[in-house]
Amino acid sequence: MRKKKVVVIGSGVGGMAAAIRLAVQGFKVDVYEANDYPGGKLSGFENKGYLFDAGPSLFTQPQNIEELFELAGEPIAEYFKYSSVDVSCKYFFENGKTVKAYTDKERLAHEFSEKLNESPEVIKKYLSAAERLYENVGKIFLNFSLHKRQTWLHKRVFKALASVRFSYLFATLNQHNTSKFKTNEAVQIFNRFATYNGSNPYKAPGMLSLIPHLEQNQGTYYPQGGMISITNALYQLALKKGVKFHFNQKVDKIVHENKIIKGIVTGDKKVDADILVSNGDVYYTYKNLLNHPSKSKQLYKLERSSSALIFYWGIKNEFAQLGLHNILFSKNYQKEFEHLFEKSSIIDDPTIYINITSKMEKNQAPDGSENWFVMINAPVNKGQDWENIKMQLRKAVIDKINRMLNTDIENYIEAETIMDPVLIEKKTSTFMGSLYGTSSNSKFAAFFRPPNFTSEYKGLYFCGGTVHPGGGIPLCLKSAYITSEIIKEDYA
Repeated sequence: MRKKKVVVIGSGVGGMAAAIRLAVQGFKVDVYEANDYPGGKLSGFENKGYLFDAGPSLFTQPQNIEELFELAGEPIAEYFKYSSVDVSCKYFFENGKTVKAYTDKERLAHEFSEKLNESPEVIKKYLSAAERLYENVGKIFLNFSLHKRQTWLHKRVFKALASVRFSYLFATLNQHNTSKFKTNEAVQIFNRFATYNGSNPYKAPGMLSLIPHLEQNQGTYYPQGGMISITNALYQLALKKGVKFHFNQKVDKIVHENKIIKGIVTGDKKVDADILVSNGDVYYTYKNLLNHPSKSKQLYKLERSSSALIFYWGIKNEFAQLGLHNILFSKNYQKEFEHLFEKSSIIDDPTIYINITSKMEKNQAPDGSENWFVMINAPVNKGQDWENIKMQLRKAVIDKINRMLNTDIENYIEAETIMDPVLIEKKTSTFMGSLYGTSSNSKFAAFFRPPNFTSEYKGLYFCGGTVHPGGGIPLCLKSAYITSEIIKEDYA
């Protein structure tokens, strides 16, 4: 009997994970990628001896990757190594306060007590509630399709519903956090977790208070070789399982007859397929590949997540006060999000995230130097004057770093590359350059996020950051799991 052929569009982590899972199931799998490299946003580059991860920089839930290697029957240690990180992030405030977010609950509680005068018991109680919320509710939302009837008929759903409190749904994350902590600094730290899916903590529901569980309770990790090593490991595993990759092969059209998938068109050739998995932006898939104006118009109305503006700086100096992950907070956090989501602009005092992988591996930068990944939350691309924005923001970022770290950072910048929402959109084909597809700025956002399948086209499925359960490495890997399980059930 002929093996059914699967074509995966896009080689982001979700696409590669889906390809691996489907190959293990026995399908013949080909991946078509417009770029000349795998990984999508999870890529890397070198500039003047400095190594940079281009996209995601935080690594949590390594079990999602371990599960793939176990499923494939391959020893992960031959492909991928990682280590735990004691401090998930170091937070800096304009009032001079600094807080280390330890990944040990007791140490974290002590730090918040010593630096912010927050009750240790309140911190521990908050993280315990985050764990319960994740275990009871999060695991359903993140591991199963919300658009399949059998998900809601399972007995675990009743247990989950019983654990949902009013504040998780009907209060914003900021309102939830304000009711728990007495200091603005603690509220700001825990509000920040809304940005993990590109959302606004002043509008997103309190349900997002489960996110700190992934970082603070389960732990933060560093992959040896930087985040690009995740891409390299999944790519090698996919090849080992017989997946074929076709780079520089942009998919131009999805072919179907009577709403039954028949294949794709790339360049001047047609490629046959029984099953199609789009790891690309779901909006672009409907608009450009399926030429489906009514569906694309429906998706267009959904609010996008935030984007990013990133400065990749080679710094010819070392800063002992910084760690792997660092945050320099804005003075007015609420105003920052008003600008992002309501004015489609960036405040003149933005929150700055600095990731420095040379803190973990010296070979990521020349001797006596550091590789700085400096990211600012940005609105999606709506045709703003990005050249002017970049020029103004660069000065604002340098001024803020100089003020808060008591330095003159510009004198140390000897390599620079800049990424903006326009380039993100161009390089990754993500609509408007949004990093996480749609935002979670409403209590029903999870249900509005597009599903991993469609009943309109037989043989068409979706995975990745623009469909359920959302963006970011852990959720993209879970999306691949959900999609592959639906395909397994459909083609059993």
